[in-house]
Amino acid sequence: MVIQFEQLLADPRHETVVRSAWESFVRGDAGSRGSLRSLVDMSWQRCRKANVDPRRLCGPSPVSSDDFVSLRTNRGDMLEASAPIMAQAREILSETGSLMLLADATGTILNSEGDWRTQDEAQSIHLMPGVNWSEKLCGTNAIGTALAVGQPVQIHSSEHFCEGIKRWTCSATVVRHPLDGGVVGVVDVSGLSGSYSPQSLALAVSTASRIESRMRLDELERRYRLLEQVMGRWDAHGRAAMALFDRRGSLVKANELAQSVVMAGGRVLDLTAIRRVPGLAAGQRGFEPLPALPDWLHAEWLEPLMVHGEHVGTLIVIPQSRLMPSLRSMPASLPETASVADAAPAIAPAPVTSSTSENFAHILTEDPGMLQVIERAELLARSRAAVLLLGETGVGKEEFARGIHANQGPYVALNCGGLSRELLVSELFGYGEGAFTGARKGGMHGKVEAAAGGTLFLDEIGEMPLDLQPQLLRLLEQGEYYRLGETTPRKANFRLIAATHRDLRQEVANGRFRMDLYYRIAVTTLRIPPLRTRPGDIALLAERFLQRSLELHGKPPSRLSARAVQALQAYSWPGNVRELRNVIDGSVLMNLRDAQGRHEVDIEPHFTEGAADTSVPEMAAGNHHEVPSMAEGEEVLIGRAVRASQGNLTEAARRLGIAKSTLYAKMERYGLSRHGILSGG
Repeated sequence: MVIQFEQLLADPRHETVVRSAWESFVRGDAGSRGSLRSLVDMSWQRCRKANVDPRRLCGPSPVSSDDFVSLRTNRGDMLEASAPIMAQAREILSETGSLMLLADATGTILNSEGDWRTQDEAQSIHLMPGVNWSEKLCGTNAIGTALAVGQPVQIHSSEHFCEGIKRWTCSATVVRHPLDGGVVGVVDVSGLSGSYSPQSLALAVSTASRIESRMRLDELERRYRLLEQVMGRWDAHGRAAMALFDRRGSLVKANELAQSVVMAGGRVLDLTAIRRVPGLAAGQRGFEPLPALPDWLHAEWLEPLMVHGEHVGTLIVIPQSRLMPSLRSMPASLPETASVADAAPAIAPAPVTSSTSENFAHILTEDPGMLQVIERAELLARSRAAVLLLGETGVGKEEFARGIHANQGPYVALNCGGLSRELLVSELFGYGEGAFTGARKGGMHGKVEAAAGGTLFLDEIGEMPLDLQPQLLRLLEQGEYYRLGETTPRKANFRLIAATHRDLRQEVANGRFRMDLYYRIAVTTLRIPPLRTRPGDIALLAERFLQRSLELHGKPPSRLSARAVQALQAYSWPGNVRELRNVIDGSVLMNLRDAQGRHEVDIEPHFTEGAADTSVPEMAAGNHHEVPSMAEGEEVLIGRAVRASQGNLTEAARRLGIAKSTLYAKMERYGLSRHGILSGG
């Protein structure tokens, strides 16, 4: 149920009318309640259905001391995160006639801070720690009603259902767990009716947000400690299907084997809507998973992780005997992140075809390791889970992104590297009319909006500025964003695929990438092997690139010479598949100068001479008029061509064998300018 904003705040001017409506409601009269906010009207009806006594004068009696200690122990995470915030409330609310209360998800108050005189008054109605203020016990009140609707509420004076608390005004909102969104508590600001202020609700909402933020940091820190504890065991079980759950039963990581087993059984992995397995949560009396385990999970697979006698998580190890034959042959790999829902069906062997689907037919390979990566990518293409593609520059991450996208809606790509922060913001989120000088009339939609219903591919996400990352995190967590220069949020609906050549875990450790954003984008990861580890693909790919380049230039089919193939296979390919393509394109361009009718294409001497050197050579001084092959990268070749042509771009395009418009496009892509090239920038 979504409550309109105007329904959230009470209006003291309606006090007399609300009181009259309550008296009629209690008598059972069918009179009009049109003067009531719908929020209050629905709450009163729930109270009547629950047989709440409208003449009740106070809340129930507090729980026993032992039970209260147990309650606080079980809610230790929220209490720990809220401690400094509640301490500030003690100072802020003193002498204001208001209290700040923190309750758990059942409505039982755990802590109370604020004006001491008001605390004495609150005790007279049992508005104090240890008392349950749910709607079913205390009728309409901010704590209980906020829990009932899951949204911020303000209840003033006569809007309370029970007669004994109509002298009070209260504002509250729920506190949600930052990882799965479940309600874990309530923040309430209460006082006698004379303390009414619409700002009380804003204070409750901002306080809940601060508690959630602290809980997020604490939870992510616990997860890191959990990962550190299990990493050694994880590597030791390299050929087992493994999954790691935290103490709340939420999935932290699952390696590729576990991910494949679950997906082959029909499960859809989606960590962006983090699901839980309640049976794996730590219980008050120790580790008791059996009653609530889903039917796909066997108790003998579970290994509780204990630290100083405390259950901190659960490691699941699926034995070899339960794996499908095709999955048993998978090599050991680094752990990858996935999510498991709480009601998954039993895992049954499913047929796995060895043929590549048409989604990945454009990826040419005969390498067994690469074929296994494609097989996993095919599984991911069936879900909407976020994917992080890892691999060196030039391995073909975008080719995999397009395959995983599988033509499901629009595909929109944005490279996060090489753009200024301001340009990246406008490209990603768009901007409104008048957002800045020169802004397009009517504004401009960004990549997020263009990707609606499809896939947004963020290449080189590791280059995203640190101060921009919170905006992306908000987009992924809340599904909304703001155009530059606008104040109205827009909804987003897309599947995220990100890619990077960086080690994001190390970037997190170095403070250059947000930990919480890393967890959001790394729902599951695919590591694409570099070209040097699959030498059998070199000649295969080279032939494909050769035929494409010859066709582009209107030349008949040809083949690489034996010397060319030998040189290609002897090279280490630091630029991977992209560099190989550029080498072939450059060699074709240079071979076009030779006599026509040749049936073989050789590799440029510049490439064969530098085959042992994996770095991009600098331009030799005094040799500006020589344009080498594209083995050294398109941007280097373009720079040399422009210098050789003394800034004449028409001549540079002719030397490169491309159209002038293509040269302009490539210069823009690499951030090159004629002035910058000629000045050595």
